[in-house]
Amino acid sequence: MRLLSYDATDVVVREDLAAAHRRAWQRLGSPGTWFRAERRVAIAAETRSARDCAYCAECKAALSPYAVEGSHRVATDLPDNLVEVVHRVATDPGRLTRAWFDRARDSGIGDAGFVETVGVVVTTIAVDMFCGAIGVAPHPLPEPEPGGPSWRRPVGAKPGPAWVPMLAPEDRTADESCLDNVYISPDPTFVRRALSLVPREASGLFDMVDAQYLPGRLISDVAGRHRAIDRAQMELIAGRVSAINGCFY
Repeated sequence: MRLLSYDATDVVVREDLAAAHRRAWQRLGSPGTWFRAERRVAIAAETRSARDCAYCAECKAALSPYAVEGSHRVATDLPDNLVEVVHRVATDPGRLTRAWFDRARDSGIGDAGFVETVGVVVTTIAVDMFCGAIGVAPHPLPEPEPGGPSWRRPVGAKPGPAWVPMLAPEDRTADESCLDNVYISPDPTFVRRALSLVPREASGLFDMVDAQYLPGRLISDVAGRHRAIDRAQMELIAGRVSAINGCFY
């Protein structure tokens, strides 16, 4: 597989960050837990297509996205139910509802398939937005690797406060050891548990978070300076971006 690189830009990109993006792209092109690699790469391609989807733009501008009739601009052969999930998560996630999720889950995607889809979408957006921020073209999507999904669902995942089951630290087994980089405390926050129904996606997301933000072990060190800007500056930028994007976490 062609390695993702930032060598062509004049912007100095930390090697740990570039390495995290390379790992993300490798995961993207590998068989997942519920999807073959071809479907994962197609979800990434559809995520990019959503940016230019006139129907998505009309829905986002409307008082209610559910009052708009139309169809998505598609770039892949993904089924319509999966296209809807990808486009809505990519373009208007702040107005998703439980009823919308229930319809998506019951359309054949399932709760774990939904979680894996979200994991692929956010991975694609995170890397693509970084490229845009430093003024380089998005990386070519990886070539899908052969092999089938593992079909492994955590036996300890339970319903709770979220729309999908989540896995508590005490309910993990050896099969979920990849969550060690996610569950950095005995009682991890819900944002860290959010994708735990598909542990590989949760682990991959926080592998990027550790590089793009801070490793979990450093988050409580509010006075330390672990990046080129200090923590107060980091949080100011993060808060502003969250407000613009309608992120209420």
